[in-house]
Amino acid sequence: MKDFLAWLIPVLQDIGLKLLASVLLFIGGRLIIKSTVNALRIGKASKKMEPTVAHFLANFVNIVLYIILAVTVIAIMGVPMASVVAAIASAGVAIGLALQGALSNFAGGIMILLFHPFRVGDFIEVDGFSGTVIDIDVFYTFLKTGDNKSVTVPNGNIMGNSVVNYSANGTRRVDLDIGVAYGSDIDRVKAILLEEGAKHELVLKDPEPFCRLMEQGDSSLNFTLRVWTATANYWQVRFDVLEAVHKRLEGEGIEIPFPQMDVHVKQ
Repeated sequence: MKDFLAWLIPVLQDIGLKLLASVLLFIGGRLIIKSTVNALRIGKASKKMEPTVAHFLANFVNIVLYIILAVTVIAIMGVPMASVVAAIASAGVAIGLALQGALSNFAGGIMILLFHPFRVGDFIEVDGFSGTVIDIDVFYTFLKTGDNKSVTVPNGNIMGNSVVNYSANGTRRVDLDIGVAYGSDIDRVKAILLEEGAKHELVLKDPEPFCRLMEQGDSSLNFTLRVWTATANYWQVRFDVLEAVHKRLEGEGIEIPFPQMDVHVKQ
């Protein structure tokens, strides 16, 4: 019994010291990690970043530091590091296979945050959806459509598709296609369309409005009218000019035809 106690007491002392050191290291490490992450979130550097990037960076650093702390605590407890590394590698492979879609979204989120194909507040079209970007997460991008629907788009899908950013530039061109009846005075129609496009207060003078006969359609002469405006005014200008053109052509007695077919019956 004395021999057993003589062996057991040093072992318990060694385990106790390792356990105490591990507990103290864990508590101290948590405090350091918390202070570091808070410094990242409220520091001067984070204020210069976009909120989404700063939030992601703080969370990423938090996870990495906790992994380092856990490995260090395990090493102090006397667990062979080779076994720990092998276990982490095996778990990583298993998790990677199980979460392929999530990892694809994560990688897409990183690319979006790094290269900024769009930002919060931009109006974009992607993956069959169009709307205003209300939030960008590391896994998903959240859109609000024009009819107030919320759309959640996986970032992996975004980076695998073409993205149209309607808000990237300060100005946009409004293209209107107008059809008039055959026999109409082409020069008169062009003058009317240019006048109605140019007189709108939100239409830019430079580039100046453009109008040409685009094609001879099956039932009408089709003109294209192009005017430029600020991106934020695109829809208002489109609606207003289209309505003004219709009223003006109607007032001038210029027919706006509908598709029709002439049938000749032979006796």
